[in-house]
Amino acid sequence: MSQDERRWELDALRGLMLVLMTLTHLPTQVSDPAGQPLGFVSAAEGFVLLSAYMAGMVYSEKAYRQGEAAMKSAFFNRALKLYACQLALLLFAFTVIAGIGLVTREDSVTGLLGFFLEKPMVAVVSASLLLYNPALLDILPIYIVFMLISPVILLHGMEHGWRGVLLLSLLVWLGAQFGLGPALFHWATGWFSMPLRYQDLGAFEILAWQFLWVLGLWMGAMHSQPDHSPTRFPRWMVMVALAGALTAFLWRHAVGQTPLPGNPGINLLFDKWQLGPLRLINVLALLLLAMHFAPTLKRWLPRVPVLETLGKAALPVFCAHLVLALLGLAVFGAARPERPWSVDLLILFVGFYGLWVVARLSMARDRRLAARRARALRAAQKTRLRLSGALQSPVATGHSLRR
Repeated sequence: MSQDERRWELDALRGLMLVLMTLTHLPTQVSDPAGQPLGFVSAAEGFVLLSAYMAGMVYSEKAYRQGEAAMKSAFFNRALKLYACQLALLLFAFTVIAGIGLVTREDSVTGLLGFFLEKPMVAVVSASLLLYNPALLDILPIYIVFMLISPVILLHGMEHGWRGVLLLSLLVWLGAQFGLGPALFHWATGWFSMPLRYQDLGAFEILAWQFLWVLGLWMGAMHSQPDHSPTRFPRWMVMVALAGALTAFLWRHAVGQTPLPGNPGINLLFDKWQLGPLRLINVLALLLLAMHFAPTLKRWLPRVPVLETLGKAALPVFCAHLVLALLGLAVFGAARPERPWSVDLLILFVGFYGLWVVARLSMARDRRLAARRARALRAAQKTRLRLSGALQSPVATGHSLRR
């Protein structure tokens, strides 16, 4: 199966992840039941794996076709684009959202931007350096870091194999479960003063989540190989994954998003921000099932153009969903059971219609840019042909000989 044939499927999956994230982040009564619908796994894990998979597939092919320098440049340009988006979101949050929150006195906003409201200058400088990352705005920074380190990981895996890379990544994830991140932070702050706390860096423990990114990079790089054959799993492995995923699914919908209320020790094993071990097992079980049943699902499930549209414009749609979520919190506050359903349905309608408009506008812009590049390329080719014809004409040849 070629990359072109897979692209619609991957776009649809990314679109589905964006829909689930939007349902979770918009402040409505749908947020809680829509969170972690497949077990103790959120849309964030799927989105990270899909993004890493596509990065590994696309950029490894670029390295093979155009060389290492082109691949590194593409990663850097992507990271730069993500950084520009993060700065725009921060500017929006620190001006519009903070202003609305102060007027409406919404605790959800003043709490989210508490550090900024307390120390605005320190927060602005720290956020521009990707050190201060308030909730909802702590997702793009980890993508930027992943993009910057990906060329090293990808080139090492392509040249020396992936076993050592995956083992090291797994060890770093294991260290994160035992406090490696806070330990490194306190060690670093022992050398210089920093007005930030460790929790101000963002909710996601990047040392744990890097494992999903490296795993996705490896899978994408492997699947970009021309001689790649479909991945097949032993029947027993599929059955174990199915049993584990089904157990987690029933457990989540029986007790809610907290696996064992009142038992923090067990709940930590399912922790989202630390990517706890039982949560990682749940992720891997769903990943195995998705890979095993993908050919069958692709044959029988109908294509959903809306999801594909959202997935093709993933970055603009992702940024737009954050803007809408922040606006919803600033204007309506957090989700409340006493709020009329009509208000929540209006929030959902405006939110998803806004995402669809952003996706269509983004795709239209991309088509215009592609057409402009194609016209410029054709014009350059015509110019080269005219110059080549002029140089090879008898008059030009004779003139050249007389000189």
